[in-house]
Amino acid sequence: MRVFLTGATGFIGSHIIPELLGAGHRVLGLTRSDAGADALVAAGAEAHRGDIEDLESLTEGAAACNGVIHTAFDHNFADFLENCQKDRRAIEALGAGLEGTSKPLIITSSTAMGSTALGEPASEDVFNAYSPNPRIASELAGEALYGRGIHVIVLRNSQIHDTRKQGLVSDLIGLACKKGVSAYVGEGANTWSAAHVLDTARLYRMALERNEAGARYHGTAEGAISLRDIAEAIGQTFGLPLRSVSTDEAGAHFGWLAAFASKDMSASSTLTRKHLGWQPEGPTLLTDICGMTAAG
Repeated sequence: MRVFLTGATGFIGSHIIPELLGAGHRVLGLTRSDAGADALVAAGAEAHRGDIEDLESLTEGAAACNGVIHTAFDHNFADFLENCQKDRRAIEALGAGLEGTSKPLIITSSTAMGSTALGEPASEDVFNAYSPNPRIASELAGEALYGRGIHVIVLRNSQIHDTRKQGLVSDLIGLACKKGVSAYVGEGANTWSAAHVLDTARLYRMALERNEAGARYHGTAEGAISLRDIAEAIGQTFGLPLRSVSTDEAGAHFGWLAAFASKDMSASSTLTRKHLGWQPEGPTLLTDICGMTAAG
């Protein structure tokens, strides 16, 4: 299968490439730079020039392949609302390239989109079209394409990690090092979910090959890691004191991260494991945080 991969030079995408190549697939990777094109060729992929705002390039790339994996996303949270709309437009453009076919289109979302109620783990079988989270725009776009017969598959990610990056945890680490203290809100009992990047790359490949239109999967190896445990691992790794901040102090201390630092983002992957046979094997999030020093 020839696969069009957006975000091909990014954290997750760069791990998906060897996963796909190792399974005998070919990869056409989206890139906007010469350096990116060179990196893709060196990795064994083909390069397709464009970006997620060049909608014509997305449609052309999708049409030229047997399937699409869309991992590109602008993670500038200062413009989160607009970036979610940008992702919606990109998904629509990718779908246009697959119209009238049974080729798979895997789009990326967040496990937060599967939340049912406060404190309840997100589930794959939940889709709340009225979610106030702006990221719902991605899944709404996918749902509209699915209604037109396009084989849309949603892969919802947790905090994807190795010893270099850990999703939002990387931002917590940067903030802790800047402020000289590793903090959590209240008792730090709220929990986040996580998965190692290699397990996540394998999940994308398995979802692509299964090609079950309308399916939703959770990239979750660990369903509930407390923020206090995460803060403790950060403090231990970087030699920082641990501190609890009150809910009233959270905004001043965490800035834009405050909206996440006190939020429960636990998730289940029971249905994903059952339907795909996916069994995560990588290190835990806390292991990777503590391994950052050794990894440089």
